[in-house]
Amino acid sequence: MIRRVAFALAAVAALGLSCASANAGGRDKDTDAVLTGTSIGVGAASTAAYFAFNNWNWKWDSGRAGITAIGAVVGTTIGCAALSPFVASAVLKRPLTYREAHVLIGGCIIPVIGGWLVDQAYKEHILWAPDEAPVAAAAPAKRWKRHAGK
Repeated sequence: MIRRVAFALAAVAALGLSCASANAGGRDKDTDAVLTGTSIGVGAASTAAYFAFNNWNWKWDSGRAGITAIGAVVGTTIGCAALSPFVASAVLKRPLTYREAHVLIGGCIIPVIGGWLVDQAYKEHILWAPDEAPVAAAAPAKRWKRHAGK
């Protein structure tokens, strides 16, 4: 019974940790929902793959031949980062923008806040994409004319 409860809690935790925000930069709600669903689904599958590598145990079994805990983490992260843009593109039936793909990949690298951090980097113009319109330069500060005393 304890094993089943632990597995259920692990599944809920994995689902919660695999969820990353995928804001497509002001796009419609349907696209945001697809990107969020893709992020959750691929993240949960990557988490399941990590546990499958370890024979569904929380504590890493160091006796595994050929794979280490770090190798499993790196492998599932790279798999998630490679797979999530493909899945989202297939569901949307169009190529993703750079921003959408980067948000999905960021969500794989840092599970809970990675997608949000990448989206904020785009909003603050720390990152930019060649497929987005350039931001208009800010107007120069108004210079006040100094009036000499008459």
